[in-house]
Amino acid sequence: MVLSPDEWQAVGLSLKVAAVAVAVSLPPAVLLGWILGRREFRGKVIVETLVTLPLVLPPVVVGYLLLMALGRRGIIGQALEDWLGVRIAFTWWAAALASAVVGFPLLVRSVRLGFAAVDPRLEAIARTLGASRWRTFFGVSIPLAWPAIVSGVVLAFARGWGEFGATIVIAGNIAGQTRTVPLAIYGSLETPGGFASAWPLVILSIVVAWAALLGSEWLARRGGRLSVAVR
Repeated sequence: MVLSPDEWQAVGLSLKVAAVAVAVSLPPAVLLGWILGRREFRGKVIVETLVTLPLVLPPVVVGYLLLMALGRRGIIGQALEDWLGVRIAFTWWAAALASAVVGFPLLVRSVRLGFAAVDPRLEAIARTLGASRWRTFFGVSIPLAWPAIVSGVVLAFARGWGEFGATIVIAGNIAGQTRTVPLAIYGSLETPGGFASAWPLVILSIVVAWAALLGSEWLARRGGRLSVAVR
C-alpha cells in the first residue's frame, strides 16, 4: 500500500487530531464517568442523555452547533478572536474539537462501566486504612477501572480518526491544514479516477477501525476477568 506525500500528510494530521481530541476529553470523561457510575442523583438520566446526544445526532448538526459557537461571529469564537486573537474555526484545532465532541460519549460510557464494576468494599477498606478520598480514587478506583478507561480511549481515538461530518463543517477541507484521512478520501472521490486512488486510505481506515475494535474488546474482557479475580 503506497501513499502519496499528501496522503501521508492527511494520515499524520488524523493521528494528531485524534490524539489531541482524546487528551482533551479524557480528564472530564473520567470525572463524569465516575459520577455517573458511582453516584445517584436527581436528573441523572438527563445528564446521561445529554452526554450521549452527540453520538446519535447527525454529525453535520454537531458541526453546525460548533460553528455557531466557535465561528468568527459565534459567542465564544468572537470573544476569543477579539480578546486573545485566537481563531479556532477552520483550523486543525477545530477538527480536534469536533473529534473530541463526537468521541466523548464513547469514552464516558466505557469509563462509567469501568467504575461501576469496581467493588465499593475495596475502596472502603482503603479508607479504613487511612487513605484519603483522592488517594483511594487514584490508588484503587482508577487501577481497577483502567482496562475500561483504556478501552474507551481506544474507541474515542478511532472515532476521532474517522470523524467526517462535524469536521467538514467546523474545520473545512483545507489541504495541509484540516484535511484528515476521511476528508482526503472524500476529496479523491470528487476527482476523476478518484475511486482507485482512494483505496489505500480506505484500506488503512478499515485496518485502524478493526484494530481499535479488537483492542477495545480485549480490554473489556480483561477488565471483566480482573474484576472477578479481585472479588
